[in-house]
Amino acid sequence: MVLLIDKASSIGLMTKFVRQVFPLVDLELAHWQQRITQDADPHLVKQALASTKNKKFHCQGGSIYSLYPEVKTPQFVRLVVALQTISDYLDNLCDRTGVSDEAAFRQLHLAMTDALDTTQDLHDYYAHYPLKNDGGYLTALVIACRQEIERLPAYDVVKPQILQLAGLYSDLQTYKHLACQVREQKIDTWWKQHLARYPELFPWEFAAASGSTLGLFMLCALASNKELTADAAQKTLSSYFPWICGLHILLDYFIDRSEDLTHGELNFVTYYKDDQEILSRLTHFCHQALYSAREMPNPLFAETVVQGLLALYLSDPKMSASIPDRTIKTSLLAAAGGYTRFIYALCRILRRRQIL
Repeated sequence: MVLLIDKASSIGLMTKFVRQVFPLVDLELAHWQQRITQDADPHLVKQALASTKNKKFHCQGGSIYSLYPEVKTPQFVRLVVALQTISDYLDNLCDRTGVSDEAAFRQLHLAMTDALDTTQDLHDYYAHYPLKNDGGYLTALVIACRQEIERLPAYDVVKPQILQLAGLYSDLQTYKHLACQVREQKIDTWWKQHLARYPELFPWEFAAASGSTLGLFMLCALASNKELTADAAQKTLSSYFPWICGLHILLDYFIDRSEDLTHGELNFVTYYKDDQEILSRLTHFCHQALYSAREMPNPLFAETVVQGLLALYLSDPKMSASIPDRTIKTSLLAAAGGYTRFIYALCRILRRRQIL
């Protein structure tokens, strides 16, 4: 069943998102920026501040789920910002401090699963990491997440799916930051354990989908409905993973591919054989993500999220860097439809005004 999106309702959703949710995100990020500056190692302070300032749009994008029906917006923004900040901060610790230790990365990412499972004791996240004194910053982020998920009446219903996604996310982040000669073997062994369930994917597409936090946010939003069923939770997981999650991270890698090639960093989009295959697969993910969105309980909201994803990433200034990138961008916008192009134009305006 294909539903036509109600453009008036979607425009209202986007207007509320920018005017009401963005200021809440700013307040939460300001709180965490102040929190890290207290009694912490200056190297950890540097990476924490960088994650909240340079990756702000991750928190902005994830906070769209605070507008899902029955969700309490301010509390949910707090959850999204705290969880996404854990993700971005750990990414910096694994990528920018010269550390390349699997045990250290695995231990750090226990913060992700601890944040989403209140039955677990908190871990010493820096046990194998050379820098340790963050002034309680990471633990405070974990506790903030726990406080908010305890408010969600149906969290136990979505918890199995959430921990499944969080486990895949932590696996990927652990392996992808290892030294180049090690990470390829580790990632290859890891994704071979899962690929039988996703025969329609290239291996690196499965890995890319594992790197998205959007499924976590969607499932938490669903948990605001006390009548939620396990069947609805599982169907939502199947809609998000791999297609919506995969589209999210493949777009992220796509806009960074030139920069990552220059710095020798892992980028799954570079695994495709050429630009034509990149366009073909991104278009396929776009279509599959939109189809999956239209099959969800709230298709208007889900489709707006997918269209917003495309608009957000394709409006990034990096997309003007080369002719091939611009060509792929134009084709993807055409494939996604007129309303996506409208949101794309809105994103460009927000970028010029430095709101995004």
